[in-house]
Amino acid sequence: MEEKCPICHQIGEKVKNITVKHLVLDDIAEEINSEDIHYLCMNENCNIVYYNLNNESLIDKKKVKVPIWFKKDANPKYVCYCSKVTEEQIINAVIVQGAKNMKDIVNLTGAMKNGRCILNNPLGKCCGPIIVETIKKALGTIG
Repeated sequence: MEEKCPICHQIGEKVKNITVKHLVLDDIAEEINSEDIHYLCMNENCNIVYYNLNNESLIDKKKVKVPIWFKKDANPKYVCYCSKVTEEQIINAVIVQGAKNMKDIVNLTGAMKNGRCILNNPLGKCCGPIIVETIKKALGTIG
């Protein structure tokens, strides 16, 4: 079975049901059963956040409790959902406060200190790789 979003046809990332249930509106969470297999649509322009190929359910941005950081109109643009640290705060820590690595970001922003990623991050995974990418992005703007 292919994991492509039924709307934009981009391949999505598999996400655990516990993550989806925690982040969608309560009335939708009640409809999710343990056999469902959900994917996060990774297309920044697509309004679909989660989709389930078993029962063809689609969950759009309006049905999710948090903005999805990589979607075009995300506001705020969280990188660390557990500590509510935004992309802007990480970039500021690099450009203004001189952060150079993950340890600096953790110390300056408080990112990764309230680790409940499976519940809070739309991917259900640690935000570390996204923080590293954001640091690289910020360092690229300096150099």
